[in-house]
Amino acid sequence: MEKLKKKGHIVSPGVIEGRAIARNFWGKAWCENLERYSDYANRLPRGRTYVRNGSVVDLQIERGQVRAMVSGSDIYSVKIEIGTVSQARWKAICKDCLGSIGSLVELLQGKLSSIPRN
Repeated sequence: MEKLKKKGHIVSPGVIEGRAIARNFWGKAWCENLERYSDYANRLPRGRTYVRNGSVVDLQIERGQVRAMVSGSDIYSVKIEIGTVSQARWKAICKDCLGSIGSLVELLQGKLSSIPRN
């Protein structure tokens, strides 16, 4: 990690407060979605243990990917790639949601208002 710092890499350890990995609606939904994939059944609990123990020594979240350096028996890299939504598709989603979302605060809380749609 010191070598990375010397090269100008900003090291951002994965830190959580308490036992909960995610506290907001979006984080919880992300975790619930990951848990639906059976091939990760043994990896997710181990990942939780690593982050709770402070073993995620660098966590970088960028558009379309999450990268981490984890200290286990050795330091290793993890990369998760996430498909991004095209600009045209994003505009279509926004148009579809127009009039459905009563307040930005509610949206950030994970709630969709019950506004009747035309």
